[in-house]
Amino acid sequence: MSDDDLATAPAHSAGSSAGRRPILRATSVTISTAHPHEAAHFYARLLGGRVVVEEEAAPDDPTGITWAQVKPPEGEDGLTINLEHEREWSPPVWPARAGEQRSTQHLDVQVDDLDAAVAWARECGAREADVQPQEEVRVLLDLDGHPFCLFL
Repeated sequence: MSDDDLATAPAHSAGSSAGRRPILRATSVTISTAHPHEAAHFYARLLGGRVVVEEEAAPDDPTGITWAQVKPPEGEDGLTINLEHEREWSPPVWPARAGEQRSTQHLDVQVDDLDAAVAWARECGAREADVQPQEEVRVLLDLDGHPFCLFL
């Protein structure tokens, strides 16, 4: 079977023939941050979601890792956002510049009214990036400097 055949092979349930693509579904993204609880509340407010987990590190945990989780509103499907504490956090620079911390991913958020969505994001605590590369897309930065895009 060629790579093209594998890429387009239908999903199957357990017990299907070998070589066929199993069911794989991306359901969440994990974002490193200096402030997971604050970031969770930012994204929950921005997206109308709900913070369902806010964990603190155990007293004997040498990593000091805390995390939080944002899910879509009750009864709605959508992306789960996990926010994990990064002890050595450095905010990304967008657009990328040589020798500086780069963003390795960003969220794309579809909106029905770009101006209203930008105003709402700013009210939630986001700031607009200095560079705006497209007319129907706005790049904003969350509380920790992660870029995210609002688009029509």
